[in-house]
Amino acid sequence: MQKAPQEKSEPRFTLGMEIGYIPRDTGKEWIQECEEISKMFHRLIQAVRARIKKAQPALVVEFNLPLEPNLFMNKDTKIYIAGHRGLAGSAIVRELQRQGYTNLAMRTHAELDLEDAAATQRLFEQERPEIVFLAAAKVGGIHANNTYPVEFLMSNLQVEASVCRASYATRVKRLIFLGSSCIYPRDCPQPIKEEYLLTGPLEATNRAYALAKIAGIEMCWSYNREYGTKWLAAMPTNLYGPGDHYDLNNSHVLPALIRKMHEAKFAEAKEVVLWGSGTPKREFLYVDDLANALVFLATLEDTRYDALVEPAHCPIINVGSGTDLTIRELAEIVAEVVGYQGRFVQDASKPDGTMRKIMEVSKIRNLGWAPEVDLRKGIALAYSNYLEGITL
Repeated sequence: MQKAPQEKSEPRFTLGMEIGYIPRDTGKEWIQECEEISKMFHRLIQAVRARIKKAQPALVVEFNLPLEPNLFMNKDTKIYIAGHRGLAGSAIVRELQRQGYTNLAMRTHAELDLEDAAATQRLFEQERPEIVFLAAAKVGGIHANNTYPVEFLMSNLQVEASVCRASYATRVKRLIFLGSSCIYPRDCPQPIKEEYLLTGPLEATNRAYALAKIAGIEMCWSYNREYGTKWLAAMPTNLYGPGDHYDLNNSHVLPALIRKMHEAKFAEAKEVVLWGSGTPKREFLYVDDLANALVFLATLEDTRYDALVEPAHCPIINVGSGTDLTIRELAEIVAEVVGYQGRFVQDASKPDGTMRKIMEVSKIRNLGWAPEVDLRKGIALAYSNYLEGITL
Protein backbone atom coordinates (compact mmCIF):
# COMPACT_ATOMS: atom_id res chain seq x y z
CA MET A 1 0.00 0.00 0.00
CA GLN A 2 1.33 3.38 -0.98
CA LYS A 3 1.72 5.84 1.86
CA ALA A 4 0.00 9.16 1.60
CA PRO A 5 2.48 11.96 1.09
CA GLN A 6 3.16 13.86 4.30
CA GLU A 7 2.45 17.56 4.27
CA LYS A 8 5.70 19.46 4.62
CA SER A 9 5.65 21.77 7.63
CA GLU A 10 7.20 25.17 7.26
CA PRO A 11 9.78 26.37 9.78
CA ARG A 12 8.32 28.96 12.12
CA PHE A 13 9.78 31.74 14.20
CA THR A 14 7.60 33.48 16.83
CA LEU A 15 8.18 36.78 18.59
CA GLY A 16 5.90 38.29 21.20
CA MET A 17 5.57 40.37 24.33
CA GLU A 18 3.43 40.52 27.45
CA ILE A 19 0.80 43.29 27.37
CA GLY A 20 -0.34 44.71 30.71
CA TYR A 21 -1.87 47.83 32.22
CA ILE A 22 -0.28 50.73 34.06
CA PRO A 23 -0.96 50.89 37.83
CA ARG A 24 -2.23 54.27 39.02
CA ASP A 25 0.78 54.89 41.28
CA THR A 26 3.12 54.79 38.30
CA GLY A 27 5.04 58.03 37.71
CA LYS A 28 4.78 59.93 34.42
CA GLU A 29 8.53 59.69 33.78
CA TRP A 30 8.39 55.89 34.01
CA ILE A 31 5.36 55.77 31.69
CA GLN A 32 7.18 57.92 29.10
CA GLU A 33 10.26 55.70 29.35
CA CYS A 34 8.12 52.60 28.77
CA GLU A 35 6.55 54.22 25.72
CA GLU A 36 9.97 54.95 24.25
CA ILE A 37 11.05 51.35 24.91
CA SER A 38 7.84 50.13 23.24
CA LYS A 39 8.54 52.21 20.13
CA MET A 40 12.12 50.95 20.01
CA PHE A 41 10.85 47.38 20.40
CA HIS A 42 8.49 47.78 17.44
CA ARG A 43 11.31 49.17 15.30
CA LEU A 44 13.48 46.23 16.36
CA ILE A 45 10.74 43.75 15.45
CA GLN A 46 10.43 45.30 11.99
CA ALA A 47 14.20 45.11 11.46
CA VAL A 48 14.38 41.49 12.67
CA ARG A 49 11.50 40.52 10.41
CA ALA A 50 13.14 42.10 7.38
CA ARG A 51 16.51 40.41 8.06
CA ILE A 52 14.94 36.98 8.60
CA LYS A 53 12.83 37.17 5.44
CA LYS A 54 15.84 38.23 3.42
CA ALA A 55 18.04 35.42 4.73
CA GLN A 56 15.34 32.69 4.91
CA PRO A 57 12.48 33.45 2.50
CA ALA A 58 10.69 30.18 3.39
CA LEU A 59 10.60 30.94 7.11
CA VAL A 60 7.17 31.92 8.43
CA VAL A 61 7.60 34.75 10.95
CA GLU A 62 4.76 35.06 13.44
CA PHE A 63 4.09 37.95 15.82
CA ASN A 64 1.56 38.09 18.65
CA LEU A 65 1.61 41.87 18.92
CA PRO A 66 0.80 44.69 16.48
CA LEU A 67 3.68 45.65 14.21
CA GLU A 68 2.85 49.34 14.62
CA PRO A 69 2.08 51.19 17.85
CA ASN A 70 -1.65 51.96 18.08
CA LEU A 71 -2.89 55.53 18.07
CA PHE A 72 -2.72 55.71 21.86
CA MET A 73 1.06 55.60 21.74
CA ASN A 74 0.64 59.28 20.84
CA LYS A 75 -0.23 61.36 23.90
CA ASP A 76 -1.52 64.10 21.58
CA THR A 77 -4.45 61.94 20.40
CA LYS A 78 -7.62 64.04 20.56
CA ILE A 79 -9.97 62.56 23.16
CA TYR A 80 -13.46 63.82 23.96
CA ILE A 81 -14.95 63.04 27.37
CA ALA A 82 -18.72 63.51 27.42
CA GLY A 83 -19.85 64.12 30.97
CA HIS A 84 -16.44 65.15 32.30
CA ARG A 85 -17.86 66.71 35.47
CA GLY A 86 -19.78 63.64 36.55
CA LEU A 87 -18.64 60.87 38.88
CA ALA A 88 -17.25 58.63 36.12
CA GLY A 89 -16.32 61.34 33.62
CA SER A 90 -14.19 63.32 36.08
CA ALA A 91 -12.37 60.12 37.03
CA ILE A 92 -11.66 59.39 33.35
CA VAL A 93 -10.16 62.87 32.99
CA ARG A 94 -7.95 62.31 36.04
CA GLU A 95 -6.77 58.96 34.70
CA LEU A 96 -6.01 60.30 31.21
CA GLN A 97 -4.08 63.21 32.67
CA ARG A 98 -2.20 60.86 35.02
CA GLN A 99 -1.12 58.80 32.02
CA GLY A 100 0.07 61.90 30.19
CA TYR A 101 -2.69 62.53 27.63
CA THR A 102 -2.81 66.25 26.91
CA ASN A 103 -5.25 66.79 24.04
CA LEU A 104 -8.54 66.43 25.91
CA ALA A 105 -11.79 68.01 24.71
CA MET A 106 -14.48 68.77 27.30
CA ARG A 107 -17.61 70.92 27.52
CA THR A 108 -19.80 71.76 30.49
CA HIS A 109 -23.57 71.40 30.21
CA ALA A 110 -23.80 75.20 30.03
CA GLU A 111 -21.45 75.18 27.04
CA LEU A 112 -23.07 72.22 25.29
CA ASP A 113 -26.39 70.45 25.79
CA LEU A 114 -25.73 66.94 24.49
CA GLU A 115 -29.47 66.41 24.00
CA ASP A 116 -29.16 69.00 21.19
CA ALA A 117 -28.07 66.91 18.19
CA ALA A 118 -27.14 69.88 16.01
CA ALA A 119 -24.98 71.48 18.69
CA THR A 120 -23.29 68.14 19.39
CA GLN A 121 -22.54 67.70 15.70
CA ARG A 122 -20.95 71.17 15.55
CA LEU A 123 -18.70 70.30 18.50
CA PHE A 124 -17.49 67.09 16.87
CA GLU A 125 -16.81 68.86 13.57
CA GLN A 126 -14.81 71.48 15.44
CA GLU A 127 -12.82 69.14 17.71
CA ARG A 128 -12.55 66.03 15.46
CA PRO A 129 -11.83 63.60 18.33
CA GLU A 130 -10.31 60.21 17.54
CA ILE A 131 -11.52 58.68 20.80
CA VAL A 132 -14.77 59.32 22.69
CA PHE A 133 -15.69 58.35 26.24
CA LEU A 134 -19.48 58.61 26.51
CA ALA A 135 -19.94 59.02 30.27
CA ALA A 136 -22.65 61.69 30.16
CA ALA A 137 -25.94 60.48 31.64
CA LYS A 138 -28.80 61.41 33.91
CA VAL A 139 -28.33 59.19 36.98
CA GLY A 140 -29.87 58.70 40.41
CA GLY A 141 -30.91 56.25 43.09
CA ILE A 142 -34.09 54.22 43.62
CA HIS A 143 -36.20 57.20 44.71
CA ALA A 144 -35.15 59.40 41.77
CA ASN A 145 -35.57 56.63 39.20
CA ASN A 146 -38.99 55.70 40.57
CA THR A 147 -40.22 59.31 40.65
CA TYR A 148 -38.90 60.65 37.33
CA PRO A 149 -38.91 57.75 34.80
CA VAL A 150 -39.68 59.96 31.77
CA GLU A 151 -36.73 62.25 32.46
CA PHE A 152 -34.35 59.31 32.93
CA LEU A 153 -35.55 57.62 29.74
CA MET A 154 -35.70 60.58 27.37
CA SER A 155 -32.59 62.46 28.50
CA ASN A 156 -30.33 59.42 28.23
CA LEU A 157 -31.74 58.33 24.87
CA GLN A 158 -31.23 61.79 23.38
CA VAL A 159 -27.66 62.11 24.66
CA GLU A 160 -26.72 58.67 23.33
CA ALA A 161 -28.26 59.33 19.92
CA SER A 162 -26.60 62.74 19.57
CA VAL A 163 -23.12 61.50 20.47
CA CYS A 164 -23.36 58.33 18.36
CA ARG A 165 -24.53 60.21 15.26
CA ALA A 166 -21.81 62.83 15.62
CA SER A 167 -19.14 60.18 16.30
CA TYR A 168 -20.02 58.29 13.14
CA ALA A 169 -20.27 61.46 11.03
CA THR A 170 -16.78 62.59 12.07
CA ARG A 171 -15.21 59.10 11.86
CA VAL A 172 -14.35 58.61 15.53
CA LYS A 173 -11.96 55.64 15.74
CA ARG A 174 -12.97 54.27 19.13
CA LEU A 175 -15.94 55.01 21.38
CA ILE A 176 -16.35 53.68 24.93
CA PHE A 177 -19.99 53.86 26.05
CA LEU A 178 -20.55 53.72 29.79
CA GLY A 179 -23.60 51.68 30.75
CA SER A 180 -24.81 50.25 34.06
CA SER A 181 -25.31 46.90 35.76
CA CYS A 182 -29.06 47.65 35.94
CA ILE A 183 -29.34 46.64 32.26
CA TYR A 184 -29.42 43.01 33.35
CA PRO A 185 -32.63 41.18 34.34
CA ARG A 186 -33.77 41.51 37.94
CA ASP A 187 -33.64 37.79 38.64
CA CYS A 188 -30.84 36.60 36.37
CA PRO A 189 -28.28 34.07 37.66
CA GLN A 190 -25.39 35.34 39.76
CA PRO A 191 -22.69 36.38 39.08
CA ILE A 192 -24.04 38.27 36.05
CA LYS A 193 -22.49 37.35 32.71
CA GLU A 194 -22.58 39.62 29.66
CA GLU A 195 -24.76 37.13 27.78
CA TYR A 196 -27.59 37.51 30.33
CA LEU A 197 -28.61 40.79 28.68
CA LEU A 198 -32.29 40.74 27.61
CA THR A 199 -32.97 37.29 29.06
CA GLY A 200 -35.66 38.38 31.55
CA PRO A 201 -37.68 41.26 33.10
CA LEU A 202 -35.83 44.29 34.43
CA GLU A 203 -35.99 45.68 37.97
CA ALA A 204 -39.14 47.85 37.99
CA THR A 205 -37.73 50.70 40.08
CA ASN A 206 -35.20 51.77 37.43
CA ARG A 207 -36.60 50.16 34.28
CA ALA A 208 -36.71 53.45 32.29
CA TYR A 209 -33.04 54.19 32.95
CA ALA A 210 -32.06 50.59 32.21
CA LEU A 211 -33.92 50.59 28.88
CA ALA A 212 -32.13 53.80 27.86
CA LYS A 213 -28.77 52.18 28.63
CA ILE A 214 -29.74 49.02 26.73
CA ALA A 215 -30.58 51.23 23.77
CA GLY A 216 -27.07 52.70 24.03
CA ILE A 217 -25.56 49.23 23.85
CA GLU A 218 -27.68 48.47 20.80
CA MET A 219 -26.54 51.72 19.18
CA CYS A 220 -22.92 50.64 19.58
CA TRP A 221 -23.62 47.19 18.17
CA SER A 222 -25.79 48.47 15.31
CA TYR A 223 -23.19 51.01 14.20
CA ASN A 224 -20.50 48.32 14.39
CA ARG A 225 -22.57 45.94 12.25
CA GLU A 226 -23.85 48.42 9.69
CA TYR A 227 -20.98 50.90 9.40
CA GLY A 228 -17.91 49.04 10.68
CA THR A 229 -17.32 51.29 13.67
CA LYS A 230 -15.35 50.09 16.70
CA TRP A 231 -17.51 51.05 19.66
CA LEU A 232 -17.46 49.23 22.98
CA ALA A 233 -20.04 49.28 25.82
CA ALA A 234 -18.59 48.90 29.33
CA MET A 235 -20.97 47.93 32.14
CA PRO A 236 -19.71 49.05 35.55
CA THR A 237 -21.07 47.86 38.87
CA ASN A 238 -22.15 50.38 41.56
CA LEU A 239 -19.65 53.25 41.65
CA TYR A 240 -18.56 55.60 44.43
CA GLY A 241 -15.79 58.07 45.13
CA PRO A 242 -14.75 61.67 44.32
CA GLY A 243 -17.48 63.60 42.51
CA ASP A 244 -20.35 61.58 43.98
CA HIS A 245 -23.67 63.12 45.06
CA TYR A 246 -24.65 62.85 48.70
CA ASP A 247 -28.31 63.86 48.52
CA LEU A 248 -30.31 61.60 50.85
CA ASN A 249 -33.26 61.26 48.46
CA ASN A 250 -31.64 61.08 45.03
CA SER A 251 -28.20 59.53 45.60
CA HIS A 252 -27.07 55.91 45.47
CA VAL A 253 -26.88 53.78 48.58
CA LEU A 254 -23.20 54.20 49.51
CA PRO A 255 -22.97 58.02 49.35
CA ALA A 256 -26.34 58.25 51.12
CA LEU A 257 -24.99 56.05 53.90
CA ILE A 258 -21.85 58.19 54.24
CA ARG A 259 -23.92 61.32 54.70
CA LYS A 260 -26.41 59.62 57.05
CA MET A 261 -23.64 58.28 59.29
CA HIS A 262 -21.78 61.59 59.32
CA GLU A 263 -24.86 63.60 60.27
CA ALA A 264 -25.92 61.03 62.87
CA LYS A 265 -22.45 61.12 64.43
CA PHE A 266 -22.42 64.88 64.91
CA ALA A 267 -26.07 64.96 66.01
CA GLU A 268 -25.24 62.19 68.52
CA ALA A 269 -28.22 60.25 67.20
CA LYS A 270 -28.85 56.92 68.88
CA GLU A 271 -30.08 55.25 65.69
CA VAL A 272 -29.94 55.48 61.90
CA VAL A 273 -32.82 54.28 59.73
CA LEU A 274 -31.82 52.12 56.75
CA TRP A 275 -34.09 51.52 53.75
CA GLY A 276 -35.50 48.03 53.22
CA SER A 277 -34.51 44.82 54.95
CA GLY A 278 -30.74 45.29 54.72
CA THR A 279 -30.33 41.83 53.18
CA PRO A 280 -29.86 42.66 49.46
CA LYS A 281 -26.26 42.16 48.34
CA ARG A 282 -24.38 44.68 46.24
CA GLU A 283 -20.99 45.05 44.59
CA PHE A 284 -19.08 48.34 44.61
CA LEU A 285 -16.16 49.74 42.62
CA TYR A 286 -14.10 52.81 43.43
CA VAL A 287 -14.56 55.21 40.53
CA ASP A 288 -10.84 55.72 39.89
CA ASP A 289 -10.57 51.96 39.39
CA LEU A 290 -13.33 52.20 36.79
CA ALA A 291 -11.49 55.01 34.98
CA ASN A 292 -8.31 52.94 34.96
CA ALA A 293 -10.28 50.05 33.43
CA LEU A 294 -11.87 52.23 30.74
CA VAL A 295 -8.56 53.76 29.65
CA PHE A 296 -7.04 50.27 29.74
CA LEU A 297 -9.77 49.06 27.35
CA ALA A 298 -9.56 52.08 25.07
CA THR A 299 -5.79 51.70 24.72
CA LEU A 300 -5.70 47.99 23.98
CA GLU A 301 -3.66 47.10 20.91
CA ASP A 302 -5.76 46.60 17.78
CA THR A 303 -5.90 42.79 17.83
CA ARG A 304 -7.39 42.51 21.30
CA TYR A 305 -9.61 45.57 20.98
CA ASP A 306 -11.01 44.44 17.63
CA ALA A 307 -11.96 41.09 19.17
CA LEU A 308 -14.16 42.94 21.68
CA VAL A 309 -16.04 44.89 18.99
CA GLU A 310 -16.31 42.19 16.33
CA PRO A 311 -19.67 42.89 14.60
CA ALA A 312 -21.00 39.36 15.03
CA HIS A 313 -21.12 39.76 18.82
CA CYS A 314 -22.61 42.31 21.21
CA PRO A 315 -19.73 44.69 22.15
CA ILE A 316 -20.29 44.54 25.91
CA ILE A 317 -17.89 43.99 28.81
CA ASN A 318 -18.49 44.00 32.57
CA VAL A 319 -16.31 46.06 34.92
CA GLY A 320 -16.50 45.26 38.62
CA SER A 321 -14.68 44.23 41.76
CA GLY A 322 -15.98 40.65 41.70
CA THR A 323 -17.00 40.75 45.41
CA ASP A 324 -20.25 41.77 47.15
CA LEU A 325 -21.76 42.26 50.60
CA THR A 326 -25.19 42.97 52.16
CA ILE A 327 -26.45 46.52 52.61
CA ARG A 328 -26.36 45.97 56.35
CA GLU A 329 -22.71 44.91 56.18
CA LEU A 330 -21.98 47.95 54.03
CA ALA A 331 -23.63 50.21 56.61
CA GLU A 332 -21.48 48.71 59.35
CA ILE A 333 -18.28 49.43 57.40
CA VAL A 334 -19.38 53.01 56.68
CA ALA A 335 -20.19 53.50 60.38
CA GLU A 336 -16.73 52.27 61.35
CA VAL A 337 -15.00 54.56 58.85
CA VAL A 338 -17.09 57.60 59.82
CA GLY A 339 -16.96 56.86 63.55
CA TYR A 340 -20.70 56.48 64.20
CA GLN A 341 -21.47 54.17 67.13
CA GLY A 342 -25.29 54.10 67.23
CA ARG A 343 -27.64 51.32 66.14
CA PHE A 344 -29.45 50.62 62.87
CA VAL A 345 -33.21 50.36 62.31
CA GLN A 346 -34.51 48.78 59.09
CA ASP A 347 -37.49 50.50 57.41
CA ALA A 348 -39.18 47.53 55.75
CA SER A 349 -41.73 49.80 54.05
CA LYS A 350 -39.02 50.99 51.66
CA PRO A 351 -38.16 48.88 48.57
CA ASP A 352 -35.13 46.60 48.53
CA GLY A 353 -34.65 46.54 44.78
CA THR A 354 -32.85 43.56 43.28
CA MET A 355 -31.84 41.07 45.99
CA ARG A 356 -28.36 40.42 44.60
CA LYS A 357 -26.19 41.96 41.90
CA ILE A 358 -22.59 40.98 41.29
CA MET A 359 -20.83 41.11 37.96
CA GLU A 360 -19.02 38.19 36.34
CA VAL A 361 -15.76 39.86 35.37
CA SER A 362 -13.60 37.11 33.88
CA LYS A 363 -13.68 38.78 30.45
CA ILE A 364 -11.82 41.90 31.58
CA ARG A 365 -9.68 39.93 34.05
CA ASN A 366 -8.46 37.72 31.20
CA LEU A 367 -7.37 40.86 29.36
CA GLY A 368 -5.10 41.71 32.28
CA TRP A 369 -7.02 44.29 34.34
CA ALA A 370 -7.94 44.15 38.04
CA PRO A 371 -9.06 46.83 40.55
CA GLU A 372 -6.57 48.25 43.04
CA VAL A 373 -8.70 49.90 45.78
CA ASP A 374 -10.46 47.65 48.30
CA LEU A 375 -13.86 48.66 49.72
CA ARG A 376 -12.79 49.88 53.17
CA LYS A 377 -9.98 52.00 51.74
CA GLY A 378 -12.30 53.34 49.04
CA ILE A 379 -14.96 54.32 51.58
CA ALA A 380 -12.32 56.13 53.63
CA LEU A 381 -11.23 58.04 50.52
CA ALA A 382 -14.85 58.83 49.65
CA TYR A 383 -15.55 60.07 53.18
CA SER A 384 -12.50 62.31 53.03
CA ASN A 385 -13.81 63.73 49.75
CA TYR A 386 -17.25 64.27 51.34
CA LEU A 387 -15.67 66.19 54.24
CA GLU A 388 -13.78 68.41 51.81
CA GLY A 389 -17.04 69.20 50.06
CA ILE A 390 -18.96 70.23 53.15
CA THR A 391 -16.13 72.40 54.50
CA LEU A 392 -15.76 74.49 51.34
